[in-house]
Amino acid sequence: MLTYILFALGFVFLIKGADLLVDGSCSIAKRIGVSDLVIGLTIVSFGTSAPELLVNVMASIKGSSDIVVGNVIGSNIANIFLILGVSALIYPLRVRKSTTWKEIPLNVLAAVAILLLANDIFIDNAIGSYISRIDGFILILFFVVFMSYTFSLAKHENGENHKDKIFKYSLPVALLMTVAGIFGLTYGGKWVVEGAINIARVFGLSEAMIGATIIALGTSLPELAASAVAAYKHRTDIAIGNVVGSNIFNAFWVLGISAVINPILFKPELNADALIFLMATVMLFLFAITGGKNHIERHEGGIFVACYIGYIVFLVIRG
Repeated sequence: MLTYILFALGFVFLIKGADLLVDGSCSIAKRIGVSDLVIGLTIVSFGTSAPELLVNVMASIKGSSDIVVGNVIGSNIANIFLILGVSALIYPLRVRKSTTWKEIPLNVLAAVAILLLANDIFIDNAIGSYISRIDGFILILFFVVFMSYTFSLAKHENGENHKDKIFKYSLPVALLMTVAGIFGLTYGGKWVVEGAINIARVFGLSEAMIGATIIALGTSLPELAASAVAAYKHRTDIAIGNVVGSNIFNAFWVLGISAVINPILFKPELNADALIFLMATVMLFLFAITGGKNHIERHEGGIFVACYIGYIVFLVIRG
């Protein structure tokens, strides 16, 4: 009974945590003179990805490769198709030029890197496909490059949001709100995931199925809550930055750390999920360069959501 109570309470923590995180992080951006995009790529995205990191580290220690891979790839697919889709339906998302030509291509690189590193059997005739510890260090190196780029971006910010007085709290209050928001999202996501897993096991779902659906969607709830709230408040840079940053964090840091802890067995059927992740990143890039006035419009958000529903149907059919 306690599990189900926490399951319901988790959603309350998610929504309130997202509200605090968005308001607090926006205020930090204004106080230190950097844009919402930088805050979205760092504080918001890393904070909302805490559940993925926690779940994957624990799963990697236990040797549950299906959950490790399914969670990262499934979460990244959910981030683009579901979270950006829902956010765009709430309010059209303006995509910056730098995001279109730098951050989104890094998402494409992440998808390609997973496909290449996970398919050693086709490259060097290895016995079985693993994301090895060396592969893990390669992924972490990519993450270091991304962080260097982000610091460079922050350094050259022109403080364009500094004059915006909306949600401009004092720095200590903003920091407290941001930390409280991250905790709310983390524990809310944890309780929702645990409750969902228990419910799923009652219906006899496999570990791989749970990892790619329930856990992936559950650990993406913080991103969904944060981006949806940001879109509702017209903070589209945070909505976009959160998703793009979370995907990079998941693919390079979370998967990299997981592989360093314990080499990850990559089953051939997971290539379909990795290819869907690649397709999602390419679609995001195309929508960003073809949308009206560099926006992801509502109808494009609807296409994303429809694609996610199709992906879930595919997973159910595959079993």
